[in-house]
Amino acid sequence: MKTLLRAIAALSLFFSVSLALADDAVERGRYLATAGDCAACHTSRNGAPYAGGRVLGTPFGAIPAPNLTPDHATGIGAWHADDFYRAMHSGVGHDGTSLYPVFPFTSYTKVTRADTDAIFAYLRSLPAVKAPAIDNTLRWPYRMRSMMAAWRVLFFDEGEFRPDPKRSAAWNRGAYLVEGLGHCNECHTRRDSFGAPVTDPLVTGGIVPVQNWYAPDLSMARHGGLEGWTEADVVALLKTGRSQKGTAFGPMADVVLRSTQHMTDADLAAMATYLASLPERAPPKPRESAVDARELAQRGAKVYAARCATCHADDGRGKGDAYPPLDGNGSVTDPTGINAIRMVLSGGFAPATPGNPRPYSMPPFSQTLDDDDAAAVVTYIRQAWSNKAASVSPGDVRAYRSTPGT
Repeated sequence: MKTLLRAIAALSLFFSVSLALADDAVERGRYLATAGDCAACHTSRNGAPYAGGRVLGTPFGAIPAPNLTPDHATGIGAWHADDFYRAMHSGVGHDGTSLYPVFPFTSYTKVTRADTDAIFAYLRSLPAVKAPAIDNTLRWPYRMRSMMAAWRVLFFDEGEFRPDPKRSAAWNRGAYLVEGLGHCNECHTRRDSFGAPVTDPLVTGGIVPVQNWYAPDLSMARHGGLEGWTEADVVALLKTGRSQKGTAFGPMADVVLRSTQHMTDADLAAMATYLASLPERAPPKPRESAVDARELAQRGAKVYAARCATCHADDGRGKGDAYPPLDGNGSVTDPTGINAIRMVLSGGFAPATPGNPRPYSMPPFSQTLDDDDAAAVVTYIRQAWSNKAASVSPGDVRAYRSTPGT
């Protein structure tokens, strides 16, 4: 009898430990999926979390994100952990077909097996939602998956992240998050004509395809997009959506809202440590200013005084935590001028976070400023104070007024 009782007690302990470990894996997977911002693509507007359906635009056509809930017929209910790892690590689907790189397996390949298993455990814990796949609208010949074989040979380097023993634990954690799970390079770099992101060097800045925003270079060194930022500034932006150097807006506001504000302070500090180590960049090639740039800036000064100075101050230094500075703001002086144009036309809306629960927003001026005045004020703020960026033209404004993106 005692032997039987001991066996029952041991079995009970085994199942208790197993359940606790399973719960830990699910919770860790939830955190990792949040850090990877998976819900942003795999959740449609007003749809069930992770049930897919959001259509992702690319220069080659639109691709809908699939259902990641454990529905057997339309989700990942028939998948095993090996299948999920292969998708993340190798960019190969459950049916053996090559995935399109709108799914950022070029970055996710660096995620460890332990982390992919945890994410898979979390996804399997979600309520199953029946949500059939939607066909993509890729143009010919891009819809031919057989073309992915050549693309993978040319542009995909498969392999998990390998820690650098010469670097600190914080640096390695930050590199893992930025290069891998956080897939920052998928937006913060330019893409070639084949849609492949530039990976050497990483995060050098580029236009986000279709969305028409400029994701800045993330180096904090000389000539970098975050030159003059401190690690504390980076952490503040990722945690609250604002810092002394600027405010998250456009696609980055959504990243803060859904992902980075929920990350631990240690992970955010690790990301900042990694970004602080990025090398000095080459001086940017100057964009040629318009012949009438001086006249544009003079006209823009008047527009600024009438429309902008109340919030951003005459000296462009902003006002406290409410309104960000424009002087020395990399989003104002980015190489393209896109972000400043978009902000003037469409306004700016920072994410609401516990550290900034009632963010101030910038109103849109597309209805009150014509192309000439909008170009003038953008040219002014890009060249006033310490800013030394090239002018933008009324034609530039017109282009982004007619194709606003998202």
